[in-house]
Amino acid sequence: MNGAVTRDGCPVDLYRLLPATGEPALVHAAVPPGAEILELGCGAGRLTHPLTGLGHPVTAVDNSAEMLAHVRGATTVLADIETLDLDRRFPVVLLASHLCNTPDDRLRGRLLAACRRHLDAAGRVVVQWLPPAWFDRVFADMRPVSGRIGDIEVTDSPLSHDGTVLQAMCTYRDTGSPDAAVWTHRFATRRLSRAELHAALTGAGLRFERHLDPGRRWFTAVL
Repeated sequence: MNGAVTRDGCPVDLYRLLPATGEPALVHAAVPPGAEILELGCGAGRLTHPLTGLGHPVTAVDNSAEMLAHVRGATTVLADIETLDLDRRFPVVLLASHLCNTPDDRLRGRLLAACRRHLDAAGRVVVQWLPPAWFDRVFADMRPVSGRIGDIEVTDSPLSHDGTVLQAMCTYRDTGSPDAAVWTHRFATRRLSRAELHAALTGAGLRFERHLDPGRRWFTAVL
């Protein structure tokens, strides 16, 4: 499928079609009503739009102008997360999309430092990650897994792993379109132990607070 693709390989046409699947309600329940949110890596607004609908003013940051062009009802900022410095602080900072699992340990530290840099003293960082148990299941099986996000059929195909970093291909098929558009996105993601996660948070001046969901894929951190 042709169309704009971000530097990390995300197809813009796909991301503007993907709906939220409960994440905004989870974030909303974890933060004060009406709290302003700094969303780091907003994409085309998949979480931004429901969060503004729930009454949260959102400052939405992404390094893709093509993604930001689809964001409505929020203040948008074109920037890399790791170098962002807005010279202000927020009651809530949101880091979704498993960015915390980057294979680049230095980048992880810089992402978390950006969260810390923009968090006010009584604030909370809300983070999505892939926990160790998820990797352990994938490493043991290494078979494609399919599911759906709205009209989008999603197949995650593990390609290889070294016991820590997983290389995989994600294929998306829009079953709601006449031409059944297809996109692919190859990515790498790193298994972090809970000790490694806590160490990364500590290194950024944050501390783990609590898990937000039974699968332990979302958590909060505070100063």
